Amino acid sequence: MADMTDLFGTNPGPAGREPPSRGNTQSARQPSPPRPIEAPKIPARSPSRTQPLADRLRPKTLEEVRGQDHLLGPEGTLTRMLARGTLSSLILWGGPGCGKTTIARLLAGKANLHYAQISAVFSGVAELRKAFEEADRRQDVTGRGTLLFVDEIHRFNRAQQDGFLPYVERGTVVLVGATTENPSFALNAALLSRCQVLVLNRLDDASLEALLTHAEKDVGHRLTLDREARASLRAMADGDGRYLLNMVEQLVVLDPDRELTPKDLAALLSRRAILYDRDREEHYNLISALHKSLRGSDPDAGLYWFARMLEGGEDPRYIARRLTRFAAEDVGQADPNALPMAVAAWQTYERLGSPEGELALAQVVVHLATAPKSNAVYMAYKAARKLARETGSRMPPSHILNAPTTLMKDIGYGKGYEYDHDSEDAFSGQNYFPEGMERVSLYQPTDRGYEGRIRKLLDIRAAKRASRDP
Repeated sequence: MADMTDLFGTNPGPAGREPPSRGNTQSARQPSPPRPIEAPKIPARSPSRTQPLADRLRPKTLEEVRGQDHLLGPEGTLTRMLARGTLSSLILWGGPGCGKTTIARLLAGKANLHYAQISAVFSGVAELRKAFEEADRRQDVTGRGTLLFVDEIHRFNRAQQDGFLPYVERGTVVLVGATTENPSFALNAALLSRCQVLVLNRLDDASLEALLTHAEKDVGHRLTLDREARASLRAMADGDGRYLLNMVEQLVVLDPDRELTPKDLAALLSRRAILYDRDREEHYNLISALHKSLRGSDPDAGLYWFARMLEGGEDPRYIARRLTRFAAEDVGQADPNALPMAVAAWQTYERLGSPEGELALAQVVVHLATAPKSNAVYMAYKAARKLARETGSRMPPSHILNAPTTLMKDIGYGKGYEYDHDSEDAFSGQNYFPEGMERVSLYQPTDRGYEGRIRKLLDIRAAKRASRDP
C-alpha cells in the first residue's frame, strides 16, 4: 500500500521517480510524458439565487460540519486520524442529510488528495475502471493521491464491490463510500475488512436549530415563526439537514409580516417521510424495538413502535404474525389466553382491514405488554429438540405402545399400561420416556401468572412419580 505521506502530498513528485520499464526498445527515443491530470477548473462566481440553499450553505471546513462531534470534534475519530497524518478507506453510514458527501469533500482537501466522485446509481464497471486508471496515472505523474467518493455504494453488487479491493490495497485510491444501509448487510466482508465504518448521527435538535439560524443569516432575515412553529419545523425535518433547508426555501418567500403557527406549517409544508424500508434494516430495527418493548412490559413503547411501523407503510399482517409469535415465545403459559387473543386479533384484521382492524392489533400489543411473562415453554421446546437429536431413534416404552394385533400383544405391547383416568387425581405417575433413558426435566415453569399454578401442580406430580420409583 502506498505510504500515507505520499497520500498527503509530502513525497517527491514525478521528478524523483524512475520511469516505468518499457521492455527491450530499439530506439533511444523516450516517449513524451503524458499531460498531468488535474481537477477541472470551475470559475469562481457568486452563488446564484437559483442555487439550492442546501448547496449554498454546504460547510467549507470540517469544523463547520454540524452534529458529528464524535467524528470531527477535538477527540473525534477523523480528527485524530488526520492529526496522525493518515487517512484510511472509510464507509460513512448514516441517514439522508447528515453530511456524508460534505465530509468526503472536505477530507480530500484536508488530506491534500484529489477528489473524485461517482454514484453507484449511475455508474458501472466501465466508470469504476476509468476512475481507477485516472487515479493510477495521477499518482504516477503528479505524486498526488486520490480520494474516490462512491455515493450509494451499497447499490453495487458483490462482484462489483470486489473490484475495489486491489486498488484499495495498493493505495491507488482512498475509498470513501457513503451508504444509508447497514454495511453489515449491504457490503461484502472483503471490502468491509479493508475499510473503517463510521456511523454518522441524524442531526439533533440543537444542530438543526444552528443550521436554521445559519440559513436565516444567508437569506437576510429571521423566519416569522412563533416558538412552537419553529420547534415544529425542526421536528418536520426529522434529523435531515438538507430537508430542513429545503423547507426554509419555501418559507422565505412568504409574507414576512405574518407569523406562522404549527397549524400553518402543516398546511404549507409536508413532513419528511419516515425512514422505513420494508425489506431492509429499518424494518428489522423497528420490529426488534417492538418485540423488546413488549418483553420489557412497556405498553407505551410497544404502541409507539407499532404505530411507527404502520406509519412507515408496514403490512399489518406481518406485525400480527410477530405478535402471535411473541405470545407463544415470551408469554407462554404465564397467560394461556395471550396466544388465542393474538390469533383472534390477526383474524379480526383480515376481516376488517385497515384502519379498523389495526385497533385489534393495538389491543393485543397492550395485552402482551401487560401480561405476565414466561419463556419456559420456548426454552423447553429448544431443549427437547436438542435432546431428540442426541438420543436418536429410541423406541417408546412398550407399555405405552398400541397393540392392535395379537402378535403385538404377545410381544408385550401395551402390557402394564395404567389408564390415568382410573388413578387418583387422574395421574398414574408412569414413565413415558424410552426404556433405559434417564428422565429429563425440560419444562421449568416460572412463578409468574398462571404458570405459578402449573409449577405447584408439577411439583406435586413429581413427588408422586418419585414415590413409585423402585
